[in-house]
Amino acid sequence: MAEADFRLTSLAHGGGCGCKLSPAVLRELLANVPAGAPFPNLLVGTETGDDAAVYRISDTQAVVSTTDFFMPIVDDPRDFGRIAAANALSDIYAMGGRPIMALAILGMPLGKIDPAIVGEILAGGASICAEAGIPVAGGHSIDCPEPVYGLAVTGLVDPARLKRNSEARAGDVLILTKPLGIGVFSAALNAGRLAPALAAQIYDTLVASTTQLNAVGETLAGIEGVHAMTDVTGFGLLGHGLEVCRGSGLGARIRLVDVPLFDHAAELARAPYRTGAAVRNWDSYGAEVDPGTAEGWQRDLLCDPQTSGGLLVSVAPDDAEAVLATIRAAGFTKAAIIGEMIAETTAGLARIELV
Repeated sequence: MAEADFRLTSLAHGGGCGCKLSPAVLRELLANVPAGAPFPNLLVGTETGDDAAVYRISDTQAVVSTTDFFMPIVDDPRDFGRIAAANALSDIYAMGGRPIMALAILGMPLGKIDPAIVGEILAGGASICAEAGIPVAGGHSIDCPEPVYGLAVTGLVDPARLKRNSEARAGDVLILTKPLGIGVFSAALNAGRLAPALAAQIYDTLVASTTQLNAVGETLAGIEGVHAMTDVTGFGLLGHGLEVCRGSGLGARIRLVDVPLFDHAAELARAPYRTGAAVRNWDSYGAEVDPGTAEGWQRDLLCDPQTSGGLLVSVAPDDAEAVLATIRAAGFTKAAIIGEMIAETTAGLARIELV
């Protein structure tokens, strides 16, 4: 196959965070995993579906540890590496931590992919780590039927600044730092039916967003009014919002009109372009959502798997505008207040109301 004709995504059955197991399947698999109770210094384990594990090593320092990897969401190997690395680093930032080093995770189908392409993937990941100020200090590779790349990342956080997804408070304002639509964009690009100019614009938007580091999370950790954070990835805004609700024992109200979307995301969702992951996501947790007057395409976008998506931040109402200004000043110009945490919803079992 000529290099110009080679499509990295053709070697994988899915791409990006759309590869994740559905929330329902993941909960079933983790149901019998022992809790971290016998380890008092394990501050965050599997109990709340948080973004990373956290282990206290002193009164003022804890280790944050995560791993994240997936199959290609784009055909450009360097961009794939950059996106996968930024996505993995996001877990550290979502806990309020600072990454200090990474290890590469690599699986490639030997004989089906040029070693030079693999080198570009690794170089792309290393470039994002350099941007974050950390080394890729090693890693592990295997012969794999489909191309897989990601990072295991280690970070540090002061336990007093740690931000879980389970400490939101009733009345908190919800801020989303990046617009939605990455999964829809990926589906539209892979279908190959867009006009070339629109496809190029969408691709550039996708790469720019998915390679933007969520480093503002470390800054937000130092703000007392910020009570909880998580990053919005494969389970979509609703799925990760529900994790905050379950962990905090609260409900949430999200205003559809205020949720930021990428340009063209709405028209493509109406087309409709959708991912299989968006459908699986809704099937997994739709019973916990009161859709209100949301149309099908809006629901798809709220369930849309966001590869290297933004942060969902739960913040005291008096601090909301200042926190939003801090986020926008860090380069997240479309960040927006999208709703609030509430003591309970009016729809019985629903934990999130869409209004």
